[in-house]
Parts: sequence; structure tokens; C-alpha cells
Amino acid sequence: MDMLKKVLLATLIVAMAACGTTETYDIIISDGMVYDGTTNIPRKADIAINGDQIVKIGNLGRAQATTSIDASNLVVSPGFIDMHAHVSGIMRSPVGESAIKQGVTTVLGGPDGGGPSPMQDYMDTLSKHDLGMNMAYLVGHNTIRRRVMQTENRAPTADELAEMKAQVKEAMDAGAFGMSTGLKYVPGSFSKVDEVIALSKVAAASGGIYTSHLREEGLGLLDAVQEAIMIGREANIPIVLTHHKAIGRPMWGASVKTLAMVDSANALGLDIMMDQYPYTASSTGISVLIPTWARAGGQSAFKKRLEDPATRKKIVDEIMFNIEFDRGGAQLDVVQFAFVRWKPDLNGRTLKDWAIEKGLEPTFRNGAELVIEAQVNGGASCIFHAINEEDVKRIMQHPKAMVASDGRLAYIGEGHPHPRAYGTFPRVLGYYVREEGVLDLQLALRKMTSIPADRLGLTDRGYLKEGMKADITIFNPETVIDKSTFVDPHHYPEGIDYVIVNGKLTVNQGELTSERGGMVLKKGK
Repeated sequence: MDMLKKVLLATLIVAMAACGTTETYDIIISDGMVYDGTTNIPRKADIAINGDQIVKIGNLGRAQATTSIDASNLVVSPGFIDMHAHVSGIMRSPVGESAIKQGVTTVLGGPDGGGPSPMQDYMDTLSKHDLGMNMAYLVGHNTIRRRVMQTENRAPTADELAEMKAQVKEAMDAGAFGMSTGLKYVPGSFSKVDEVIALSKVAAASGGIYTSHLREEGLGLLDAVQEAIMIGREANIPIVLTHHKAIGRPMWGASVKTLAMVDSANALGLDIMMDQYPYTASSTGISVLIPTWARAGGQSAFKKRLEDPATRKKIVDEIMFNIEFDRGGAQLDVVQFAFVRWKPDLNGRTLKDWAIEKGLEPTFRNGAELVIEAQVNGGASCIFHAINEEDVKRIMQHPKAMVASDGRLAYIGEGHPHPRAYGTFPRVLGYYVREEGVLDLQLALRKMTSIPADRLGLTDRGYLKEGMKADITIFNPETVIDKSTFVDPHHYPEGIDYVIVNGKLTVNQGELTSERGGMVLKKGK
């Protein structure tokens, strides 16, 4: 009898083992082509998610899940990381729909010298919101300089420099990933390189990076790149030349030289990278056409200078020069209005259109006068069509270049934004990868995922590996494409089917869900 019991028990154990206990997960992504962020060959596999983590990658067989995603014929990628995003409006719309529908799961905010400060207070407030994406930040040099020195055109005193250093340290201690500068903009344009180096050293001491809107991206581009490289050397800090480009017709083709400079610096042991948006137009305030010396002291000081005929003539002459040779692109119709609060009917139209509306010949001088009028009325956001496609492709192919939008959070029907706000990442995948063959898909995805993650020192994102956070973008490689254009910008892209942020299915079959998984990321925390 005892023997019979033993035989029956053994048979039962074998039968149970053969049947197996059904594994259950929160989410299973099945049969997708997995690009894991490394240089490994992509493979068809299933991915299981529990909570906010990837717990298994492989053949999950008969495993069950609360939510199942059939990824057949789709690419499964780490979530995209936007290395340059203008997200000051995130508390207005915490989901960040215009970004997340591109497949972006993490953004690096605070670029161009505009990062928040004090950082701890900002992060504490932001953490109380239901975020759609992960939010990382840089501390902004312009923000801090303005707090300490307003918009004065001079070097800081010893006490002022000490205060700026203290504010950079506060931000780094709070979890900032580095410091950004906007040396083209007031008041950063008034700083000398020794000031920037001194502050960069503070960021470097906490393991931060330095990203720079260069002092010039047009005629002074080469000197500006050299300045950034020198800052990296003197402060011993990794450098990102942000939204790298060569702007204005006289500088078209200059990326050959700037990329050679990057290569030479890296060969000498420095650490220089770039990010880039995939368009032939930039976007910033119309004030970029106005000499910065004329804007020192703020708007009232600018208006006062205009009252002096000789000073006004000098300002007009320098704006004319910038229209002809720099961001203006040599003609008035390359300056397109994106957001004009005081005259909304200008949105989408050009500086040339405005001149004609006012009965003016579209000359450089009349254009300069209109730029002044716009600034006096409160300024305007503009799109500047002054970049060469060959430079875009050349920079994109460089091994040290990452993808970034430089886009603001956009809202359907509001203003006339640069299409990068809606379409940066799908444009790379659809146009530059699939249609133009500028990059292969694997490299393009690495420039959006693992390479930015490594640059930021993120150890739990940017790759698809067991134990990593479940930030995942799933798209159709045959249909993914941007739909936003310079003429008609307010369109979400196509082909981004699913976006998962920290295990939350935030985009399902192309549509936004009510799930919110984003969090504030802090360096080293």
C-alpha cells in the first residue's frame, strides 16, 4: 500500500510539473521585434511587465496578463529620451501629450540656460502632479544670472559669482543632471567664458553635464564651438552642443568643420557630444535678430535706446545684417511667426507678409523696423527657415549625435508651433530612416534611447533588459511618420501605437489613456 501511494504521489508530481503553474503578469507584449538599445541584433521576443519593471524577456508561451499587447509586425523599443525639451508648461498639462504621442517617455528640461531655480522647490511642486512622462532637469545659467544680476551687461562681482555658484550647487544637490547655457540670449550673452567655466566646475563636481546653446550658430559658429570645447576642457565636464546646426546661408556646409572639431577634441580625451532636431528651420524669439547689447537692462532700456536716432540706426543696421546673413536667411519670407500674443492673425505668416500688409516693400530695412515693432509690442516666437538639409543629414549621421526635439509642449489649435513639437522622433524614423536611408533603424533608436540614457547616467532606463524600468515605445516601422508641417502644424504623428511609462500604458493603439506613470528623475537619487 505504501508503495502504491508513493507511485501515485510521484505520478501526480510529474503531471503537475508537466502542466506547470500559469505565470501571470500585469502586461505582456508578445511577438514584437525587440530592439534592446544595444548593438545586438534585434530579435522577436515577448516582454513581461510587473509593476514598473520589465521582469522577463523571451518566449512567454502560455503566460497570462491583465493587459496583452500583440506587437506582431511592430518594433518594440526602449522609450525615447528627448535630450532638449522646453517643458515649462508641464504643470499646465502634466501628461505632455504632444511629446508622449511621439513615443517620448523621458524629457530633459531646462535647456538654453532656462532651467528652473531653486531646483528643489520646483521638483517638489512638480512631483505632486500626475505626470505622463519622466521629467529630468538642467539648471539654467540664464535663470541664475538673471536672479542675481538682472540683465546687466557686465561681469559679476566676487559676491555675485559666489551666489551663482551656490545656486548651481543647490540645483545639483536637488538632483539636476547638469547645467545649461544660452549664450546667444540675454543675459547669458553678457557672460565671459571664465564665468561659465567657474559655474560649470560646480556642476562637474556633482557629476553633471554641460549643454550649451552656443554663443553663435551662424557666422560665429566655429569660434562658439571652440569656446564650448574649451569650457569642457577647463571645467573637466562632458559637453553637449545642443540643437547643433549651421544657420544662415553663408555657413551652410560648416558642419564639416564643426564635426571635425568634435572629433579632434574627443581624440584628445575630452567628452563632446551633440543633440539635433531633424528640420531645416529653427524656432526662437524674434529678439534673436536684435543685438543683445541693445536689450541690456530690459524692455524699458531697449525702448529708451530707440529714442536716440543714432542708436536706433545702429540697432536697425545690425538687425538688417542678421536678416541678411544670419538667422534671417537672407530674405523676409524665411521668418515665420509661430506665436504672437498681440496680433494672433500673424501666426503662420511671414515677416514679408506683414510688410506687404502694412504697404511696405519687403526690404531688409523695413523688415528690421518691423522686428523692432514686434519687440516693442511684447515680442514674438518665430520659425527661421535658414538651415541646409545636407548639414542636417551630416550631423545626424555623426556617432556623437543624439536626437532631440527642442520642442515646446504644444496644444492643438494654439498658435503656429514648429512641427518638431509634434513630430521629431517619428520624422527621424519615417523620413530619415525608412525613406531617405540616412540612418539604419537600430542606430536611430540608439540615438533616441540608450545613448541619451548613458549620457545622463541613467542606469535603469534606455534599454530593454530584465530589471529595467518599463519605459517602452512600440511602433509600426512601415507607417511611422510625422504629420505636422510648417504650414499646418497641429497634427499628431502616425504609427506610434503604444507607449508605456513606468509600467503604465499611457498610449494604447495610438490614443491617450488615463494612465499616468511619469515621475521626476533626480541624478544619483
